[in-house]
Amino acid sequence: MRNISDTIARLSAMHARPAAGSGERNDAHLSEITGFGSNPGALRARLYLPKNLARQAALVVVLHGCTQNAASYDHGSGWSELAAEHGFAVLFPEQQRANNPNLCFNWFVPGDIRRDSGEALSIRQVIEAAVVTHGLDRKRIFLTGLSAGGAMAAVILADYPELFAGGAIIAGLAYGSASTISAAFDRMRGHGGPSQADLQRLLRAASPHKGPWPRISIWQGPADTTVVPANADAVLAQWQSVHNLGEKPTRIEKVDGQTRKVWSDSNGREVVETFTIAGMGHGTPLQTGGGDGLGNAGPFMLDVGISSTRHIARFWELTKPDVRRKAKAEVASGAALQSFAPTEKPRAVRIDPTPERANARGPASGISKVIENALRAAGLMR
Repeated sequence: MRNISDTIARLSAMHARPAAGSGERNDAHLSEITGFGSNPGALRARLYLPKNLARQAALVVVLHGCTQNAASYDHGSGWSELAAEHGFAVLFPEQQRANNPNLCFNWFVPGDIRRDSGEALSIRQVIEAAVVTHGLDRKRIFLTGLSAGGAMAAVILADYPELFAGGAIIAGLAYGSASTISAAFDRMRGHGGPSQADLQRLLRAASPHKGPWPRISIWQGPADTTVVPANADAVLAQWQSVHNLGEKPTRIEKVDGQTRKVWSDSNGREVVETFTIAGMGHGTPLQTGGGDGLGNAGPFMLDVGISSTRHIARFWELTKPDVRRKAKAEVASGAALQSFAPTEKPRAVRIDPTPERANARGPASGISKVIENALRAAGLMR
């Protein structure tokens, strides 16, 4: 049984090791969003807009795991490649070392996981800024994350379920699992924690939401010793509860050789799915080769013959299975890339690598003023 110090040491070693065959990450296609509100969690944010961005395009929000950043997770997962094929936007909130030395989102810190507080509010604010600035479709906002990013995705989906059409949690943990760092490591290893009934109650109590809930995709490797499979079971139980589903799946099938279970609602719509990837450890499942290949293998980015990115997007009805890849070469070369450039460009804001958590800003003007007005109207900024 690994202890906390061993887990921290292994994560630190993975951070120090370069991704296999990747060299330096080219992040020129990811523009930085600044001035997106009070930003109480002191996060950064990167944005990808493809050249073929559709009018009223969908938005996918992607949360990286520990020891990763926006560019490395995008390079591995292939989300911007898929966006270039299908014309949607991708937003990457990004952690800073001043907040967490291993670049983990603080999914277990009470002040960062409450609705309208800390990192949760920062993520909500930058989503609003992206939607307002680029005229994105509020009815098609989706959220995914790996590991600590998966756990933080569970937090954001719990805090703001009204915002999302769908979510995906990869090797993550249930909302409300832990409230201290020691408890977080215990939950990752499957020790202790709230009962299933308490977890279900916590999810319902996280927001005043009474309407339809986002559809959820859950991915787990049974050989994962960093975030053990019991956590995926807890995530599933939470979302079965809010969708009023039974324990027995509607359908079990094989997809790309892996087990997929599906739960449908009373109207026959698939609302929860799980993928169990045989023999897989801790990371995001990829298929990097072949005509349907996407992304790049590396630490925590595991080429196991199935692309979670593609399958999640299909589950969300964001893409269709018969649309082939058209823009990988353009993404790789930068030819299809479009920077963050609103009509009236905001004044650049340099982000200090060691910022104070309270992010005081001066008077806003131009597009920044539009964004701040939208945030206030949405109750996301005072």
